[in-house]
Amino acid sequence: MDRTAYSLVATDLDGTLLRGDDTVSERSLAALARVAGAGARHLVVTGRPAPRVRPLLDRLGCQGLAVCGQGAQVYDAGAHRMLWSVTLDRELAETALGKIEAEVGQVHAAVDQDGVDGLTLIEPGYLMPHPTLPAVRVERREELWATPISKVLLRHPDLTDDELAATARAVVGSLATVTMSGPGTVELQPCGITKATGLALAAEHLGLRRERTIAFGDMPNDIPMFQWAAHGVAMAGAHPELKAVADEVTTTNEDDGVAVVLERIFGTS
Repeated sequence: MDRTAYSLVATDLDGTLLRGDDTVSERSLAALARVAGAGARHLVVTGRPAPRVRPLLDRLGCQGLAVCGQGAQVYDAGAHRMLWSVTLDRELAETALGKIEAEVGQVHAAVDQDGVDGLTLIEPGYLMPHPTLPAVRVERREELWATPISKVLLRHPDLTDDELAATARAVVGSLATVTMSGPGTVELQPCGITKATGLALAAEHLGLRRERTIAFGDMPNDIPMFQWAAHGVAMAGAHPELKAVADEVTTTNEDDGVAVVLERIFGTS
């Protein structure tokens, strides 16, 4: 692949660009520097909400846009403001949660509040899939709906993520979009919102085209992004559903799979 083929590099974070300890390797940082040196743009496209992404963007030296909250937020890191955001109607979210529990019994829920300083609230019984991410525990579920939210996160004590996501999709309908973005991370977000919608908005703002976009990911929530981009690269440890639609599979995030592909495209020096 010719480096001139791509002007936009879109990367997921967890399980993709980040290693398991939430760090970005020196090799990956060097590869992203070569992307910038070639005149291309790097966009983080993540399920994490903007407040949980900001420290990582600082480490990456990103002062531009980032797509956060599964596409519900386009965040301007340099200006510390939302360029665009959409919230999940809280009444619809509560109704969707009730429909899911009617099928599978009690689930444990958390929410990401809207805004550049929004908190992650977790109800009793909910365990954060990423223990390094800050969260505020509330005593009652009703407190989750106190302020506008961008999404709901769900966990079930017995069902697998695939089982919970499948059931949620079957009963939620048009109330919300159901995604699975990582181990222990099944989510409800505004209907029709995906990583692709957020990426498309950010690309349009930057004057960049999908035909010159390469995307990297590891979970089913990255499928819309792969379908939007010209070329989709799944990590070696990616979910089978994503691998099925990927154009290629690279090595694992622990083995710098993103850098491996970027070095091939943009060179090593």
